[in-house]
Amino acid sequence: MNIYPQTGTRTFPSKQLNADLVVAGGGLAGLCAALAAAREGLQVVLIQDRPVLGGNASSEVRLWANGATSHMGNNNRWAREGGIMGEILEENLWRNKEGNPVMFDLVLLDMAKSQPGLTLLLNTTIYALEKTQRTLSQVSAFNAINETFYIVNADQFCDATGDGVLGFLAGAEYREGAEEPEELGEKMAPGDNFGHKLGHSIYFYTKHTPGPVNFVPPSFALQDITAIPRYKRLTSTLNGCDLWWLEWGGRLDTVHQSEEIKWELWKIVWGVWDHIKNSGEFPEAANMTIEWVGAIPGKRESRRFMGDHLLCQQDIIEQRDHYDAVAYGGWSIDLHPADGVYSTHDGCRQFHSKGTYTIPLRSLYSRSLDNLFLTGRLISASHVAFGSARVMCTCGLLGEVVGQAAALCKTRQLTPAQLAQREQVKLLQQQLQARGCYIPRQWLDNPAQGATVTASSQYILSSLALNGQWHSLSERMAVLLPVQAGKSPGEITVRLRSSSRQSLTCSLLTSHHAGNFTPEEQFDSCTLEVEGEQDYSFSFTRQSDHDQYMFLAFDAQPNVEIALTDTQLPGIMTVFNSLNARVAKHTRQIVDGDYGADEFDFWLPRRRPHQVMPALNFSQPLRCYCPDNLLNGRLRPEQQTNAWVPAADDPLPTLRWQWRAPQRVSILTLVQDNDFDNAMETVQMGHFLPVTPHCITHYRLWADETLLAEVTRNHHSVCEHRLPVPVTAREVRLEILATAGALPAIYSLNIS
Repeated sequence: MNIYPQTGTRTFPSKQLNADLVVAGGGLAGLCAALAAAREGLQVVLIQDRPVLGGNASSEVRLWANGATSHMGNNNRWAREGGIMGEILEENLWRNKEGNPVMFDLVLLDMAKSQPGLTLLLNTTIYALEKTQRTLSQVSAFNAINETFYIVNADQFCDATGDGVLGFLAGAEYREGAEEPEELGEKMAPGDNFGHKLGHSIYFYTKHTPGPVNFVPPSFALQDITAIPRYKRLTSTLNGCDLWWLEWGGRLDTVHQSEEIKWELWKIVWGVWDHIKNSGEFPEAANMTIEWVGAIPGKRESRRFMGDHLLCQQDIIEQRDHYDAVAYGGWSIDLHPADGVYSTHDGCRQFHSKGTYTIPLRSLYSRSLDNLFLTGRLISASHVAFGSARVMCTCGLLGEVVGQAAALCKTRQLTPAQLAQREQVKLLQQQLQARGCYIPRQWLDNPAQGATVTASSQYILSSLALNGQWHSLSERMAVLLPVQAGKSPGEITVRLRSSSRQSLTCSLLTSHHAGNFTPEEQFDSCTLEVEGEQDYSFSFTRQSDHDQYMFLAFDAQPNVEIALTDTQLPGIMTVFNSLNARVAKHTRQIVDGDYGADEFDFWLPRRRPHQVMPALNFSQPLRCYCPDNLLNGRLRPEQQTNAWVPAADDPLPTLRWQWRAPQRVSILTLVQDNDFDNAMETVQMGHFLPVTPHCITHYRLWADETLLAEVTRNHHSVCEHRLPVPVTAREVRLEILATAGALPAIYSLNIS
């Protein structure tokens, strides 16, 4: 029994914490930043004002996280985010392939709570800070649940709050709304009619019930459904994020008027549901109910803070490679009308680049302060460029960059701006890649510390066996093939059938930009006369002048079928000139105005289990999986497969890294294939498999004859082994005991 006598006043308790890095905001960007810094040895305090992590991807909002893969609806092949963001996606797939948002919360909370050096403060809101001139030193926060004040001192700070709470309180320079076209030469800069800011959305879940369910709308529900110009798109089958376009608020202050926006969105949601349930137009909705409606909006845009580089439209469309490139994006430039659901414009205006673009470190810190990193959707970007960089997997990738950068700034005694200088930034670029973070058109120097590598075997692509199945060439289809400099694909044989004589054109198509998968030029072609069922051979003899992927393309000919194989190969896939309605309206990007974007065809893969591969025979076998690929420092298929793959009949695939003199080994990071083309959306969209087939699920690592690690049930593409005590060895050996069902592929074993 505790008895407290009357007093004049009381105060809530206060706790003081000290850290190397304070991360404000626990969305995917903030979480990745905190995890990355803690893994590099920093003491990190992560302050999140909500009861769960994940931000817009959490169970509070339930928007699926996506990034450069863009629902597999653009031409960015093998572009899924790596590093910690990739780890999150893979872990969620393993635990939660059904896409349950509550389980995704659990994945994120588990990662944060199990990370040494990371202190997590949930339900805690930052309301004040201290700084001296250009340096932050302390933040003050309050947790209304445990009625406790927190005073947190740190050397470095990261703003991942979305709205830029730290930057705002610290007086840092920022922008809201869209730049005028003249400022940056951005032709996509919107005018007043379209609006200068993106709004908020609220999502909802419906479910079917055994019997009729009555619905009485609240008094604040929208009364006139025709106030929504797109109301005729509503159906009883739409659910959750299918109605992302129930958006509003871009004309308001998206920070200080968020509550007003939320109430308007609730009005819209309940008006929409009233229409579906009670208008009589959807009789099947009688046996339906709403299971969940978001309590807080999913916010898209508010403040954007100024760094030493303002990412702009041209950076994205022209795919500019910055000297300080540390991350990448690949979502379309995706701008929404400010009036949202009430606008007569389409719900979005999207233009894709022809491939991924890079993001510089100079956009990831405040130029107003010496120790404030920026990540997530408040980075230094124009409104137009923000339309692409704002998506959550890109934000998560940027978070890891900032966490790694903070660790380097501490050990090297640098400010973020100093780290971004040409003579310093390579340290960060190399460290990121050593940890498994892919950066387009960059590579890791000397990943195996001068070792030579030998393999028990290698896969040589000469023939893909028939499986008895056929595919109609009802749309243009192509196989992505790696062709080396000075070589041609040679003679290729396929089996075709047709009930009547048909002409079929086969072409080799290429991209202009290194690493792109947007075919822009016909490199070579031939025409086949197909009748009956038989093998057909054709030759492409023109030699490539550089390493590149080529599209072995078959024109649409619905009266012709091509024979298929069961073989799945890493770094080689089939794509179709087709449409993904989630991210495009046509099979070709149509530019219906002077927007500074390019027109090109979309070539899209199919999701498992609907992928197909034609049975092919090569007169000149493709030797694209040699062990030397493990030493080139490239972590993805880009111009070549860049992977080692063992022969299909190798009973114990084994790799050996050897040195002439004993080498000290402390960290081994295995980077292997886990289908980097699979979008792995986090919630709502379920997935076919919990781990992709090429993934190595069981392996052993040896140093000479000492077993360093045996890993079972692996489901990650990047597997880091930090030895408690460094070892000295002449050889590191990797033995592959099992995969998830297909041939394994390894890009690198980074040894340090």
